[in-house]
Amino acid sequence: MIFDEDLPKPKTAGFPRNFANMSIGELEDYIGELKAEIARAEGDIVKKKASQEAAASIFKS
Repeated sequence: MIFDEDLPKPKTAGFPRNFANMSIGELEDYIGELKAEIARAEGDIVKKKASQEAAASIFKS
């Protein structure tokens, strides 16, 4: 059985980036990408907590 922890973690391309060479627009785009990634991670946390709580409630009964 394969678990999420067993899968390789994706590498973030060019992280951290060199801000000195980025324009304001590029920095704003970068911030947007980071916010989207944070939202994706937070959504996954919510799903995993719900799954964990459901499993815990089964074993508490």
